[in-house]
Amino acid sequence: MRIVVCVKEVLDPDAVNALVLTGQLSIGPDGKTIEEGAITRVINGYDEQAIEAALRLRDAGVDCQIIAVSVGEDPINVLRYALALGADEIVSIPARDLDCLGVARVIAEYIRSSGGADLVLCGRQASDDDQGIVGPALAELLGIPVALSARALSIEPDGAGDGPALHVTVVTPYGEEVWELPLPAVVTITSELGQPRYPPAARAIKARRAMPQVVTPEELGLGPGDLEPRVVLERLRVVQVEGHCQMISGDGADDTAAKLLEVLQRDGLVKL
Repeated sequence: MRIVVCVKEVLDPDAVNALVLTGQLSIGPDGKTIEEGAITRVINGYDEQAIEAALRLRDAGVDCQIIAVSVGEDPINVLRYALALGADEIVSIPARDLDCLGVARVIAEYIRSSGGADLVLCGRQASDDDQGIVGPALAELLGIPVALSARALSIEPDGAGDGPALHVTVVTPYGEEVWELPLPAVVTITSELGQPRYPPAARAIKARRAMPQVVTPEELGLGPGDLEPRVVLERLRVVQVEGHCQMISGDGADDTAAKLLEVLQRDGLVKL
């Protein structure tokens, strides 16, 4: 089985949030990009869990080849991290200024040109734009089924159709559902999958010098007209975050509770 996992390099969301809370996050002169400064770049958290989902299939006995693919200016560090986690191959597709549909189009063409995929895994969304479009767009472009926000996967040898099927536990606002999908399919992975593993030290050391296979959009037969963004970022701004905290203390739990109730009634939050 050939599993393609889509990974994205993003600014460390914890660092970005910390700078926002302290009022230190700045937007560049173009009004569209964050001034990175000392902010590190990391693998998108949901994409790391997508790699974990692929590795769990392997742990369950599925004979598979895991290929991590990233579209971006220089995603070598996140690809090396994917290799350290357990990916068999890493592929870099250098491109910039693409919208989500453009990214999906590039990955779809890579999958077609490289022999196809039995399963395509993506993170539920990216932590920088939170759009969650690439996975569903990939499924549409490849003409295969998709399951969104999965927390568990398993391969069943005999599905309802011919050959093996994919069983997916999907998280919905109303609880969990178990779906059966024919292969090939696209699945987006959510954080309910659980904590991803850490890369073994030996693999991490070996991955430091690994170089990904580089495939350009031109080699995939895609020109500027094919990748022209349909969604264009006009302006980025930082929302001012203000926090107000009032500490309430009293002589024991009963007195503190009474004072808290008084404050809630005063502010109109509780009516008795």
